[in-house]
Amino acid sequence: MPKQVTKAVIAAAGFGTRFLPQTKAMPKEMLPLIDKPIIQYVVEELVAAGIKDIIIVGSSNKRAIEDHFDLPNEDLVANLKAGGAKKRPYLDEIEAIANLANFVYLRQKGPYGNATPILCASHLIGNEPFIYTYADDFFVATPNRTTQLVETYMAKHGSVLACKRINDDEEYNRYGIVSGTSEDEYTLRLDKVVEKPGKAKAPSNLASVSGYLLEPSIIPYIEAAAALHTTGELMVQPIMQRMIDDGHRFYAREIADGTYYDTGDKLQYLMTMVDFALKHDELGPPFRRHVEALLAEK
Repeated sequence: MPKQVTKAVIAAAGFGTRFLPQTKAMPKEMLPLIDKPIIQYVVEELVAAGIKDIIIVGSSNKRAIEDHFDLPNEDLVANLKAGGAKKRPYLDEIEAIANLANFVYLRQKGPYGNATPILCASHLIGNEPFIYTYADDFFVATPNRTTQLVETYMAKHGSVLACKRINDDEEYNRYGIVSGTSEDEYTLRLDKVVEKPGKAKAPSNLASVSGYLLEPSIIPYIEAAAALHTTGELMVQPIMQRMIDDGHRFYAREIADGTYYDTGDKLQYLMTMVDFALKHDELGPPFRRHVEALLAEK
């Protein structure tokens, strides 16, 4: 039987240059969606799927992430306690954040590229399967994305990529595109992973986005690639292709009953914010009326 998946690595070392000057002092992963930072939605999904240990690979300007998942400082606690019963729910909520999982923070070292965070965390991953995901994109799905990846892994006994269908031709230039043999309604056994091929060279319309469940066998492959690396980005997709060619099992899981959100650029972030606002239990109805009134004026 495959091992239980209890570890996750979150890549969070980017500079967020598309959001400057806002991200000069605040990590992009801490940009809010209503009243939570983006990275908290990612963490809560992992925890809901059974992840116990979360390794966040960041950089020197990401201290705010560590502080967010730590216990609240005494000044804030005193302020909330002074507010009595009215503010007690806020205190309970922020204290619970620190207990979501066992958090480990690493500073990224090595070449730029999406394989490097795995390399940095390899000594903590050990010989266990793990989730590898990013801090600024995610699915809202039922069951959640990580749960669907774990279910596929337990059934198929191989690494699994979270995927979605292409909606816009420009996405062929933004995501890795995969192809393979259909195993069921949502799953392919992969034979090809191509990073940002463009529509003309894409092997299918199924894009790999927003996370992976990886077997530990990928780590020596990354180490070997890093040893030979000289220029450009150290990317995980060519390493996956090398493993597929060597006979390792990789699967694509098209995430069912879900919506993909990529908050990595300004427009997508704004669109995500609007979606979340419209679906908010308390704020949704008045926000919808406000939007409808604005559109009626045009």
